[in-house]
Amino acid sequence: MKKTVNTIARREFLKKSASTAALLAAAKVALPAGAVFAQSGPEVKGAKLGFIALTDAAPLFVAKEKGIFAKYGVPETEVLKQASWGATRDNLVLGGEASGIDGAHILTPMPYLISAGKVTQNNQPTPMYILARLNLNGQCISVGKEYEDIKVGVDTTNFKVALEKKKASGKSIKAAMTFPGGTHDLWIRYWLAAGGVDPDKDIETIVVPPAQMVANMKVGTMDCFCVCEPWNLQLIHQQIGYTAITTGELWDKHPEKSFGMRAEFVDKYPKATMALLQAVLEAQQWCEKMENRAETAAICAKRQWINVPVKDVTDRFLGKFDYGIPGKVVENSPHIMRYWKDHASYPFQSHDLWFITEDIRWGKFEAGYDAKTLIGKVNREDLWRDAAKAIGVDAADIPASKSRGKETFFDGKVFDPENPAAYLKSLAIKRVEV
Repeated sequence: MKKTVNTIARREFLKKSASTAALLAAAKVALPAGAVFAQSGPEVKGAKLGFIALTDAAPLFVAKEKGIFAKYGVPETEVLKQASWGATRDNLVLGGEASGIDGAHILTPMPYLISAGKVTQNNQPTPMYILARLNLNGQCISVGKEYEDIKVGVDTTNFKVALEKKKASGKSIKAAMTFPGGTHDLWIRYWLAAGGVDPDKDIETIVVPPAQMVANMKVGTMDCFCVCEPWNLQLIHQQIGYTAITTGELWDKHPEKSFGMRAEFVDKYPKATMALLQAVLEAQQWCEKMENRAETAAICAKRQWINVPVKDVTDRFLGKFDYGIPGKVVENSPHIMRYWKDHASYPFQSHDLWFITEDIRWGKFEAGYDAKTLIGKVNREDLWRDAAKAIGVDAADIPASKSRGKETFFDGKVFDPENPAAYLKSLAIKRVEV
């Protein structure tokens, strides 16, 4: 009798198990992308993500405001304003469980500098991963009103003469960027050096947080600066200076910010990481659409995000670039910020190699540093591919290679990721012997 009861119970259990499996399978088909997490769910309901008040952080703002983080099962994700890139670094080192942050909208070289212990206290490494690129293009180099007559542009040779004249009169000359070895540092150094200005010897390079650029230019702290929007356009609106170039003129479709996270968080919470990454990718797709650009600009301008008049954001979001020089207005600029188009979200490893090579050029990494091994640890393009496939990204929008190939800059220099030493050798001004 006991055996018969056990047999019936076992049959009932198997029957119920089959029904449950069928139900779950049906639910997986019926639920929208990302909702598959309803079955097992991310390990945690969110993460602490830092951002700097810049328009290339828009995907994080949109993912929060539009409920996209919630859609993917991480509704408690916090998007937290950071005072500077230095503060972002310090909070990443602390980590979210120690009153810091788990990840961030970040300058692409920073996860490498932090992972290698090049910019951390006591040179203590904090391993990080790059999960996605957040954008292409969209930064600018601005100069003060005092140089309005020479109309500084891509070519800095006339700017060099003006700077030398000012320096000879006993006045200091300064170029501002946002973090040593970061993207803005590298753009302004490249631009100056291409015109014969040594950024370490001919001009003083200083660090100024993005949101403080305009105020510092107003009081004469610097002669030029490199930063993202809305600060370049705000400078023009306040009639303090003008845009010399948008950085896409230096390197068309150049990589810029990344979505980076502490390796410890990613390794501990892989499902939550995938949920966050899928949400960011979907938000990037939303930001890219021209019909959403005006709304994206309005979101960015809000107090909790960048906190500026919406007029300081909108034009360049829509591709209109008024350089602040009479007659120099570009409609439908080819250098508009990209969030998704042109593989803007995919973190090409060849681009990370360029950033490290430039940081070798300026002494942030030692000559001969094993960049490719570091990239293999930090760049998690494999997770990007998994996330992209999970949200239904077309195969054509998923790059076939980890490299975008050779890159050509405005001055004719060519970076071949297969031979970064040759690129370094071709540069006249540098801190390294090749």
